[in-house]
Amino acid sequence: MANLSSIIYEQRGAGAWLTLNRPDALNALSFAMMHELGDALARARSDETVRVLVITGNGRAFCAGADLKEVAEMQAHARLGDPDFLDVVRRVFGELRAFPKPVIAAVNGLALAGGMELVMACDLVFAAESARLGDAHSNFGVFPGAGGAAVMPRRIGLNRAKYLLFSGEHLPAREMMEMGLVNRVTPDAELASTVGRFVEKLALKSPAVLRRMKEVANRSMDQSQEAALSDELLNLRDHSRSYDMQEGLAAFREKRKPAFKGY
Repeated sequence: MANLSSIIYEQRGAGAWLTLNRPDALNALSFAMMHELGDALARARSDETVRVLVITGNGRAFCAGADLKEVAEMQAHARLGDPDFLDVVRRVFGELRAFPKPVIAAVNGLALAGGMELVMACDLVFAAESARLGDAHSNFGVFPGAGGAAVMPRRIGLNRAKYLLFSGEHLPAREMMEMGLVNRVTPDAELASTVGRFVEKLALKSPAVLRRMKEVANRSMDQSQEAALSDELLNLRDHSRSYDMQEGLAAFREKRKPAFKGY
């Protein structure tokens, strides 16, 4: 286990668990945390033993958004041409959305504003029963910059997204599951174990097919149905030449478990 100043990186089985570790600040996103998150993503991406990435929080919050006080102070002392906080967030969140392995948000508590946007940058969302999620930008006159207005309508529908954006309310995990944002709600004490079991389930799948599925599914959101179907077919043709597909078919014929290699 490697401890950084703002994030704990830990490998549990086939999963790399990234724990946001600023509990006294409700795991608010800081410059240091964003840089460390980018470094952690690079480490997990290059490690072939990591099949799934999990992001969670330490303490009573998953993430309460950006640390506005720190960001404002650092921006006031920034030199001309230095990347600002939004540049860093855009880069790291973009890397997270395009991460080539499944990404699970294990929402242990409050996920607000930038924390909600971090959740939406993940592929799947598991939440503790007591977790609450919402977009709180309007409460402070702040405009979202990492997916609040741009991504949320795609995830839960336009009217529901507008309600959360305009009201600034945060809702229980079960209500967010009904809206389609959360995949599964568990008792608080069972969140980590439930996610852990799901990670091991995904670890048995072909990394190559999961990667291609994620890429095509993500692209489909910006395509017509006809274009998305063509993209899917082209990827199937490429994937049919892969080791993993041939191994999967052979395992089916031979009535054994496949041993995928990810290519």
